[in-house]
Amino acid sequence: MKTSIVASIQALRARLAIVRGAGGLVGLVPTMGALHAGHTSLVDRARGDCDCVVVSIFVNPLQFDREDDLHRYPRPLQADVDLCAEHGVDLVFAPDVADMYPAPPDCSIDVGRLADHLCGSHRPGHFRGVATVVMKLFQIAEADRAYFGEKDAQQLAIIRRIVRDFNVAVEIVGMPTVRESDGLALSSRNQQLTSAERGLATALYAALREAESQIRSGVSDIETIRQAAAARVPSHPTLRLEYLEVVDPDDMQPVRAVVGPVRVAGALWVGSTRLIDNLLCSPLSEIA
Repeated sequence: MKTSIVASIQALRARLAIVRGAGGLVGLVPTMGALHAGHTSLVDRARGDCDCVVVSIFVNPLQFDREDDLHRYPRPLQADVDLCAEHGVDLVFAPDVADMYPAPPDCSIDVGRLADHLCGSHRPGHFRGVATVVMKLFQIAEADRAYFGEKDAQQLAIIRRIVRDFNVAVEIVGMPTVRESDGLALSSRNQQLTSAERGLATALYAALREAESQIRSGVSDIETIRQAAAARVPSHPTLRLEYLEVVDPDDMQPVRAVVGPVRVAGALWVGSTRLIDNLLCSPLSEIA
């Protein structure tokens, strides 16, 4: 089946009604475009699971806390559609803002304490915007399964909780972070890095790996882990570590000590580009 671009909500619903009428399973991969191998890993999994794969490409203004960041976000739509075609996507849903938000929304989803820490504390309203647009996409597509990357672990935890709390009839499939050979997590924002900044960007992954090493060696004190990890970020005018925290993997709340699996998450500014990453870590005794 040839990849088709669908620009309106009404047209997408009509196309998917045919699929469901024939008993087909629908898989949804929500994205903001600027697709890379992390996205295509989600698409490939969906292609193996489902009869119809929908990739949404929509740069959601509600989740941006800075106007300049919204305007800078890359939008290579034709390249994204071509990549979707290479990976067997059936439908690319690419609505404009006026279709998704005919008027400024009066209602939104309050995600509660899951957004109190990590990115939520540094980007006010971000996860409210994420939750709102994801819920809209769930309502529009009525997919059987939806696919998200673990690089955005806090986002994934919030989406899982939304599905549980609102009884949304969709299965959430989380997929591992895809990385470059030097460990840098793939992100659409990587395109904004200069060549010099790209060489510095791996500092965040180095910090997370140091935290993982500390935890595996039996260190349970959070401040000791954080200090050792932060020390792996070089003192450089281009770099600013925004946060590095150790949290519970399910509710994303800070833990007092490592007694089981935890998620170490960080955000690093590299020049004017903000990168995030995380690792799920366990003491060696838990792994054994």
